[in-house]
Amino acid sequence: MNQLSLVKSPLEQFSIDEILELERMFQEMGGKLLDRNFYEEIAIKISSTSHHVGKTTLSWEQVQQWFQNKQKELSAEITLSPDPLKVVVDQSDASIFRNGHRNSSTPKGKPETDLNGLKFEARSFKDFAWHDVASFLNFRVMSTGELEVRVRYAGFGKDEDEWVNVKDGVRQASTPLEPSECHKVKNGDRVLCFKESDDYALYCDAHVLKITRMEHDPIECNCIFTVQYEYDNSEADVCGKDICCRPSQEKSVALALPMQSIETLWG
Repeated sequence: MNQLSLVKSPLEQFSIDEILELERMFQEMGGKLLDRNFYEEIAIKISSTSHHVGKTTLSWEQVQQWFQNKQKELSAEITLSPDPLKVVVDQSDASIFRNGHRNSSTPKGKPETDLNGLKFEARSFKDFAWHDVASFLNFRVMSTGELEVRVRYAGFGKDEDEWVNVKDGVRQASTPLEPSECHKVKNGDRVLCFKESDDYALYCDAHVLKITRMEHDPIECNCIFTVQYEYDNSEADVCGKDICCRPSQEKSVALALPMQSIETLWG
């Protein structure tokens, strides 16, 4: 995981609601880092909210670390390329391609697959949720050697564009669960599940804990799925329409740099 990623601690200490609030504060501050009193006030405020009930009380150091990570994201030294890129599915052990050449460690007989016609989703660092990708705008190589792509999310404007780590935050799009195929979902399966509150409506990774099978027609699934969200380990009972399935044989996403324009992959 590179230095720009917000998936690891201290993000794990915060709920989605809390991260959205921290993002708002960071924008209001203009990216400036403040003193200990400021972080203490935020830690007390968050720890006293209903969203944080049952969790360990936050320290001001944890809040400070979150803001410092955000600041590093803005100031990290990167190598930005103006060249277009092409996305491929890597069916081998190699994870990154450059100028169309496969990594020397790649086993023979497992070529990459062109992604014409395939759709993708990317995980936003703002809400830790997965969103459909409208287009890949650019790429950059971090000082750690890891690759990031500039993502335009479907249904959002350029103000919401983000840099996303290819290894951890880009994958082939999930597909809505068809009512006639709910029998294929098993306990322990990883799914993309709808998560809603008064402040947001997001799709997050979850694992199926239990399934209460119900008789229903092919039009609407009445089964109840008990899931546990990976982000905060919270559990919820959801219906079939709130579940999206991962591709049965997931493959890593890799990039050939540079090749044809990414715009050719979408109409």
